[in-house]
Amino acid sequence: MQSMSSPTAHLAAFAAELCFDAIPQPVVRKAEDLLVDWFGSAVAGHSSRPVESITRFALAMGPQDGPSEVIINRARTSPYVAAMANAAASHVAEQDDVHNGSVFHPATVVFPAAVAVAQALGRSGRELLAASVAGYEVGIRVGEFLGRSHYKVFHTTGTAGTLAAAAAVGNLLRLDAAQMQHALGSAGTQSAGLWEFLRTAADSKQLHTAHAAAAGLMSAYLAQDGFTGAAQILEGPQGMAAGMSSDANPVRLTDGLGTRWATAETSFKYHASCRHTHPAADALLQVMQLHKLKPENLARVVTHVHQGAIDVLGPVVRPVTVHQSKFSMGTVLALVARFGHAGLAEFEQHFLDDATVVVRDCVSMELDPEVDAAYPQRWIGKVTVYTTDGRALQGRVDEPKGDPGNTLSREEITAKALRLAAFSTGATSGEMQIAVDALWQIADVARVGMLLPKHG
Repeated sequence: MQSMSSPTAHLAAFAAELCFDAIPQPVVRKAEDLLVDWFGSAVAGHSSRPVESITRFALAMGPQDGPSEVIINRARTSPYVAAMANAAASHVAEQDDVHNGSVFHPATVVFPAAVAVAQALGRSGRELLAASVAGYEVGIRVGEFLGRSHYKVFHTTGTAGTLAAAAAVGNLLRLDAAQMQHALGSAGTQSAGLWEFLRTAADSKQLHTAHAAAAGLMSAYLAQDGFTGAAQILEGPQGMAAGMSSDANPVRLTDGLGTRWATAETSFKYHASCRHTHPAADALLQVMQLHKLKPENLARVVTHVHQGAIDVLGPVVRPVTVHQSKFSMGTVLALVARFGHAGLAEFEQHFLDDATVVVRDCVSMELDPEVDAAYPQRWIGKVTVYTTDGRALQGRVDEPKGDPGNTLSREEITAKALRLAAFSTGATSGEMQIAVDALWQIADVARVGMLLPKHG
């Protein structure tokens, strides 16, 4: 028997019953913003070696034709295969969104699964948006529930992401509350993703998102077919919290369901790096602009950070790949100091330059009680910059660029998507502009189709 009074049950019922008209218009607008932002990141996965590897595997295992789109090569295949490939693609450029309080990247697991299924089922743009919001709301709350202890070892996007994808797909499949609870149970038992890959620059981060999107999709389809899952996969005595957290808080699972829209709290990424580097990067940029400093003026830079930043970034001392360098606080700050921002081109072309390494090696992280206490709800950026002429200069940013209070405009989101496509050569500027223009009007679409024109 399913328990229908548990937090998991309430979360499942919410995800199953959510419809477009129940979502406030500002949240709908934010969902549109997040969709366009995600699309840019998905196109940016084109020509990435680990993404191409996962895509080759997925297409070899799946049908060579079908209703759903693989964005990096515009192949058509099954929803399962497309979700897997697109989820891998949209997480590699480190430009996908993030929700601060859950330390979770919703777009990269929710949209690949939701778009693939919407294309297969012929769902409307409004149904796609509603399902995506359901996925965001579920995944974010699961991430918040699992807490800081979980994130220390587990990549929350890989773990909470399975349930987020299941919720989005389950909504599109029109599962009832009981079926959705089964879907969440099956998704949660497949949750996975460990941070150990950072130490050796392994490709696992793309595998985490590919698996989460595909496993969540599979869980929803299985539930539709009568397959059962654990009733209390989240808070049960042998559930996710029991095995993967020491500070789980079940209240977070149903916090403000239907009144507090966590989707609207999601942040965009400005720099093409791990979000833990962004607050300090913005604070350093503030100091350099205010005092008109150049990279050669920097003798030492101390970043005052939360423990999560130390846990994730600490293992990366001397990055050897472009992707690993995006988890190096020193590299990110060095690129910001040199170029004013840390974009895809800066990482690709300059992460191992002598001038970058010199600055990188003068950057350190120190745990700051104020910053740590505010985290993860607020990601404060604080730096102390010691100059070669003996000054000690302080920088502070309370809302990094991209946070809800310092967000990106639609013009900035569009420009970012076009830059990502141009860098990866995943689409021409004309193709990308047409695709983005269409996505901004997704709520008016009667049937979700292909996002990019097929090659040939």
